[in-house]
Amino acid sequence: MKIIQQFEFGSADVLKVMQCEPPQFADGEVLIKGAYTSINFADIKNRTGAKAKGAFPITLGLDMVGTITESRSTQFQAGDRVIAFPKNGSYAELAVAHESLTYKIPDTLSFEQAAAMPTVSFLAAILVGKVGAVTEEDTVIIHSAAGGVGSMLVQLCKEKQCRKIIATVGSLEKLDYVKELGADVVCTYEDFVDTTLEATNQKGATIIFDSVAGNITADILRCLAPFGTLVQFGNSSGKKGTFSTSDVHSSCRSVKGFSLGTTRKLKPEIIRPFAEKMIDQFASQSLHLNIDRIFPLENVTQAHQYFEQRQHNGKILLKLNPEQYLHIKNTIL
Repeated sequence: MKIIQQFEFGSADVLKVMQCEPPQFADGEVLIKGAYTSINFADIKNRTGAKAKGAFPITLGLDMVGTITESRSTQFQAGDRVIAFPKNGSYAELAVAHESLTYKIPDTLSFEQAAAMPTVSFLAAILVGKVGAVTEEDTVIIHSAAGGVGSMLVQLCKEKQCRKIIATVGSLEKLDYVKELGADVVCTYEDFVDTTLEATNQKGATIIFDSVAGNITADILRCLAPFGTLVQFGNSSGKKGTFSTSDVHSSCRSVKGFSLGTTRKLKPEIIRPFAEKMIDQFASQSLHLNIDRIFPLENVTQAHQYFEQRQHNGKILLKLNPEQYLHIKNTIL
């Protein structure tokens, strides 16, 4: 089978197309023939060594959609169409996943749209429904709103009929895209504090979703309302955000952290109800994610380079098996 491996940390050029034997799997696991996988920011961090774990060779990739070819699970059988979080990476034609991190998808949900959703929609659903507990009374700020998770957060907060949705983007060229998703106000990182205070009569936002950290953290605390909540779920800036106890205790504000990766490892049962709800909503087309580009597996280097330009709207996919049919116009062959 074909697989992407790296034997050192570095730029996208370290990703190599290799051939190896199909993986072995145990009781409670399934073997999946992949259709697509998505590229996530965690892949970039793992490739460069910012989240270095394990020994070489490394295979990147968090999620996969495809068809089960063999099963040692009582919950799944060969032929089932599934979304899964594989054990040892998803940049491969075949991968193994545990049944606790595998989810059936209906025939009405295309592989392409299913591939766009797992990491970002499952994460966003948990952030909105559990961690942030968003209601119609909330004014929310969503950072990186044009990305995969941000795109989902905007839609889910719109579905909750939030009082106001304020979205930040790296470039106002993405304004129309984020507005179409449901944002009421779109601004840049440089002016989100002033924009938020103006839009809320100086009261601030009640919930802020942030995956950037770094200097953004200090700015967030300038426009987070009393009794408000900062939901911190990443640090794409590569820098730690800092705050002091005085920033939270007297204002009754709170900071909550969440990691989908940690949840997959320690409490995967938390994910399933949110995953199943998202799958139903994507299948009924009440939710969607834009697919910016699809690259063949062999072009993984170009896919990572394109991702790192941060000019995309929505998700970038890798096509894992050539016989799978495509329905997306922006396919790079």
